[in-house]
Amino acid sequence: MSRTLMIAGVMLFAPVAIGTAIPATPREILIEAAFTTQDKATALAQIASAQAAAEATLAQVPTDEEALMARAMATSYRAKLNRNRTDALSAKTQFEALAAKNPRNAEAQAAIGSWHLEAISALGGLMARGGLGARKQAGLDAINRAVALGGDRALFRGLAALLRLSLDPRDPLGASLAEAAAHGATPTPLDGIMQRRAAQMTEVVKGSDSRLIQALAKRMLPFGQFGN
Repeated sequence: MSRTLMIAGVMLFAPVAIGTAIPATPREILIEAAFTTQDKATALAQIASAQAAAEATLAQVPTDEEALMARAMATSYRAKLNRNRTDALSAKTQFEALAAKNPRNAEAQAAIGSWHLEAISALGGLMARGGLGARKQAGLDAINRAVALGGDRALFRGLAALLRLSLDPRDPLGASLAEAAAHGATPTPLDGIMQRRAAQMTEVVKGSDSRLIQALAKRMLPFGQFGN
C-alpha cells in the first residue's frame, strides 16, 4: 500500500584478482531493481535476494548499519511493489530506528521523508494518513534534514526535488533543488543516477507543464517505471 522507497549509495568493493567474479552487494541489487528492472517478478526476486544477503550479515553482526539499512530498504521496496501495509509499517519502524541511533544519518532521514511523501503521492493525503499514519509535514521535515546533512551530493537534493514535484509540480523549492542536484557531487553511482534525472527534470520544469512535471517526477523515483 505504501509508496516508500529506498534512499542510499552503492558500496565500494575491495580490490580482487583479475578474473575473479565480484558478487553484487545488497545495495547494488536493490538499486538495479529500483531503476533498471522492467519486470515486477524479477524485481521482487532481486529484493528477496538482497534481503537474504542482508539477513545473513545480521546473523553474524546484528548491529551492522549497512545490513540494517539494506534490510529496511528491501522491506520498503517489497511493500511498494506489493502494496503491503504490514511491510510498509515495518520499513518505517526500521528507518526510524536507524535515524534514532544516528540522527545525522542522511540516508535514514531521506528514507523516512520519502516514506511519508510517497505514501501521500500514491494514496492521497487522507488515505495515507488514515491507513498508514503518513504526514506531509513529517516527510518534508525529514527530507529537508537529509538535504542539509547531505551537503552538495546530488542524491539527496535530487530525491527531495522529485518528491516535492511529485506532490506539487509548482513547488519552487523542488525546482531549485533539481537545478542544484543537476550540478551536485556524485561520489556514488546512485548520486550519478539522481544527477542525470535532476538534469532532465530541470528541462521539463522550464516548460511549465504541470501535468508533465508531476508525471515525470513520479516516474523518476524508484520503481517509477512500473507506474502507480
